[in-house]
Amino acid sequence: MKVLLSWLRDFAPVEGDPVAIGDQLSDLGLAVEEITAVGEGLDGIVVARVLDLRRHPDADRIQLVDVDAGDGEALQICCGAFNMSVGDLVPLATLGAVMPGGLEIARRKLRGEWSNGMLCSPTEIGLGDDADGILLLDGDPTPGTPLTEALDLRPDVLYDLEVNPNRPDAMSVAGVARDLAARQGVPFAIPEPAVAESGDGAAGRATVEILDEDLCGRFGLRVLDGVVVGTSPRWLANRLTALGQRPINSVVDVSNYVMLELGQPNHTYDLDRVAGAAFRVRRAADGEVIETLDGVERTLTAADGVIADGDDTAIGIAGIMGGANTEIDDSTTSVALEMAWWDPMTIATSGRRLGLRSEASARFERGCDPEVVDLAMRRFAELLAPSGATLAPDLVDARGNLPAREAIRVRTGRVNALLGTDLGRGRIAEVLQSIGFGVTEAGDDLEVVVPSFRPDSSTEIDVVEEVARMHGYGRIERTVPRSTLTGHLTPYQLDRRTVRSTMAGLGLDEVMPVPFLAPGDLEAAGLPADGVTLVNPLVAEESVMRASLRPGILRTLAYNASHRMTGLGVFEVGHVYRRPAEPQPLPDEREHLAVALAGREAGEAVSVWSALADALAARDYALVAESAPGLHPSRTARIEVGGVSVGNVGEVDPGVLEAFEVPERVAWLEVDLDTLLALPHGDKPYGRVSRYPSSDIDLAFAVDEGTPAAAVDACLREAGGDLLVDLSLFDVFRGDVVGEGRRSLAFTLRLQAGDRTLTDAEVAEVRSRCIAAVEGSLPATLRG
Repeated sequence: MKVLLSWLRDFAPVEGDPVAIGDQLSDLGLAVEEITAVGEGLDGIVVARVLDLRRHPDADRIQLVDVDAGDGEALQICCGAFNMSVGDLVPLATLGAVMPGGLEIARRKLRGEWSNGMLCSPTEIGLGDDADGILLLDGDPTPGTPLTEALDLRPDVLYDLEVNPNRPDAMSVAGVARDLAARQGVPFAIPEPAVAESGDGAAGRATVEILDEDLCGRFGLRVLDGVVVGTSPRWLANRLTALGQRPINSVVDVSNYVMLELGQPNHTYDLDRVAGAAFRVRRAADGEVIETLDGVERTLTAADGVIADGDDTAIGIAGIMGGANTEIDDSTTSVALEMAWWDPMTIATSGRRLGLRSEASARFERGCDPEVVDLAMRRFAELLAPSGATLAPDLVDARGNLPAREAIRVRTGRVNALLGTDLGRGRIAEVLQSIGFGVTEAGDDLEVVVPSFRPDSSTEIDVVEEVARMHGYGRIERTVPRSTLTGHLTPYQLDRRTVRSTMAGLGLDEVMPVPFLAPGDLEAAGLPADGVTLVNPLVAEESVMRASLRPGILRTLAYNASHRMTGLGVFEVGHVYRRPAEPQPLPDEREHLAVALAGREAGEAVSVWSALADALAARDYALVAESAPGLHPSRTARIEVGGVSVGNVGEVDPGVLEAFEVPERVAWLEVDLDTLLALPHGDKPYGRVSRYPSSDIDLAFAVDEGTPAAAVDACLREAGGDLLVDLSLFDVFRGDVVGEGRRSLAFTLRLQAGDRTLTDAEVAEVRSRCIAAVEGSLPATLRG
């Protein structure tokens, strides 16, 4: 889309340097591809009359042209164009003239013949894109007259804009001016056409009927009388030429001018040639044939739209091209002016199938403004009035189905969230109203009505785009968008990975037994026989959903033992399924960790728990001596973290091992991960590392089998105080030496101060304090 700066100023007092204006247009989304100064740099180009044409003796593609440049003398020019005739008036660049492109005209010899200047095409002097022939001048300017005077050329600036398909309003000079005026904060208005009406009303002279209301949303018709087909005023022709339109005659030129100015394509009919003065909008019949204005017979399909006359003969292809049978010519006096809104998809489909795409169809495809029809018709009549045309009263206005225009709720918070701005509701309303959007307040948000000339905006995100465009992309702070973190792990998933890596770091192998059990497996494992039973199991031996990980792991140990693989250390992280305490459609599903250490005692399982607690930073835990179903009655403890029970640690009951044919003792740890990981954990405090030497002491206590090692551990930690930096259970012994029903627990205590080397007396004092605390709190005695 090309626009002239002077034409933009017909709608708004646009100010500023042409380059700066170009930058504003680009920032508005109307990218400026080229800025051209027109009407300048034409000094030395004059009007010349062709006196004679003859062939070049040594070149087939060059002819010799004698012209009169105003002095009455014949001046020979070598020219490669052949569209001239004797008597034509043409532009001549005289010797010494500098063309707009920088070429200096000099006397040159071409194939032995002298050329004393250059005859100019429209593109060479910036008056259009036609480079195929010499510009033939209308009227009767005197030879030797400067071209700028003969053509009434004034300095102007031409912008070549890239208009995207989602901006139908920008396919008009008025639409571009509206945006530019809003950006500069100057008033915008489309001048009201000043045209008188006279004669018989159009309503009594022509009729319009829409037979397919989806095809045509509005069909407006007005009648102009006294039409004389002639040449257009020079100013109008110059504007059309600058925008790439070739002036043809007064009626066609006004039609193109109104389309470029207001974005409304139109078509004119010789009213006297329209049978019955009737216009009927319908779909074409399959195989229907029409001869279009270009003289080509075209075969239509039922998908095409046509305008038919009173005899139901097609006189135009809807939105694409008129028919030859109603074309205006020099004998035309009464013109029927049609302006309509056509279904964009129909026009696009028909245009592609027929191979016809014009400036008009390009606008219909994107969506025209159905409300501009009356204004555009009066503008058409106003431009044609100087030639004697008069506008008959009445607008014959037929309506079909137009797109609905419903209010759109625009959330202020959503606008700012998408744009990264902090715009207030008032600012958003201001920028939208500046380009014709209707805005009303709705609480903290806005109700926005999209104007009829913006069919591309139909949702909230479309309106947000308009806010960004008019507020100015350059005013939005640049930030690097945060990319989507695909595969992001939740805190629970990260903790689960920590659990698995800790178990693997302890040298344990992960196993994944089948999650279904055979009837009787739970009882064999010493667990209640209340497992959830499947109605449709794959096999009868796997019809019970596991309520514990123990049966599956014990079967794994038994299978490996049968293959002489003993002493295994394995773990599993998996789901268990129990009957819910409260009625619900699905079982109570929880994720557990189970560890089995074949051939090892309960203390080994306690060490695994301790390592896991350290890895998860779950430090506030205790081991409470308590029997559990299926576990050894005197070698089992309940694990509490923060006073909440999270599992059990100890050894598997020998009877259970016998039932599963496991030939060796098994240390056992089972933890409810859902419960454990829901408790506070992960806070890992860091302390200063002492540079002073440490002292280790070993203490062994004889305790009852029912006294947990954790109780001894807790007493030692409390008594050791700040000087106790590490405590570990390194031996558990049973035998006649300690007595029946008792065992020996041996601990290593590491003492260290952060600011000094401990003396023997300080170490001895801590040792005595620890012994007294254990013997005073528990049924325990120090072994010698």
